[in-house]
Amino acid sequence: MMPSPTLFRSVGALAAVASSVVLLTGCGPAKSGGTTLGFVNGANTEFHVCLERAIDAAAGAANAKVIAANSDQDPAKELSNIEDMISRNVRALIVQTVNVDALKGDIDKAKSANIPIYLTSVLPGDTGDILGAAVVDLKRVGALDAGWVAKDAGSAPAEAAVIAGAPGAASDLLATGFTAALPANVKVVANQPGMFNRSKAQDVAENMIQAHPDLKYAFVANEDMAFGAQQAFRAAGKNVKIVTVNGTDEGLAAVKSGQFAATVANSATLIGQTAVRDTLALLNKQNVDKVAQIPLTLVTADNLDQAPQYCLKS
Repeated sequence: MMPSPTLFRSVGALAAVASSVVLLTGCGPAKSGGTTLGFVNGANTEFHVCLERAIDAAAGAANAKVIAANSDQDPAKELSNIEDMISRNVRALIVQTVNVDALKGDIDKAKSANIPIYLTSVLPGDTGDILGAAVVDLKRVGALDAGWVAKDAGSAPAEAAVIAGAPGAASDLLATGFTAALPANVKVVANQPGMFNRSKAQDVAENMIQAHPDLKYAFVANEDMAFGAQQAFRAAGKNVKIVTVNGTDEGLAAVKSGQFAATVANSATLIGQTAVRDTLALLNKQNVDKVAQIPLTLVTADNLDQAPQYCLKS
């Protein structure tokens, strides 16, 4: 999958969103209640829905307003959404990009309008033109799942498959991290996109298990697709061990029941809270890190209680 933006890899504790923030504008101090943030979301998966929910809640707690738009996995629409936000004169932009290749145009457009841009999940190689970012080391997410597979397989030869999301976006980093971290005795025999769609992933998994009846492991780039894949494998009478990503309530229940072997908790709530908190703090010239590192947890049946909250209740 990939362009390779520079990702910062570390795990750190993240504070709660402040209840009120005083902001600086180009004309001097302004009431936080007058602050409007633009949020350009990348798609409509559960992750994106929960991310927007967290951003709305965090902004409300800080007495700020959010104008949101969705790019539906289309880089051209993403740029159009950013242009629309600029026309609305938002104070800053928070962007969950659909494609790391789209970032340069996004950043250049925001910079030309003197509107700071804060990124979620990924980071460009040059951070000089962005306000900040809440970064998820997506390659490490894949590597954590690969580590579980390596431990389970031991030294025995085994076949694995990758059901990716939409090509060219975060899914590429996830799949690359997984495949690169596998031991030599585990061979990836199939790699296809499921487009972050459960039905599509089920179709892909059906084709994979027919072509590779000895398949033992599958890395699936989100839990929603993983449920589709699991249904296909079960219908074929195959016990393929699934490792996946998110840490939703439904996903954790599937780990507990044995439907999934493992998932990597990547809290959409924590990303959204961090994005709003740090965007407001950086606008106010407060002393916070420009790049916040989002913690990741490999969750199995043995440590379900360690998973963070994935999504705020609506």
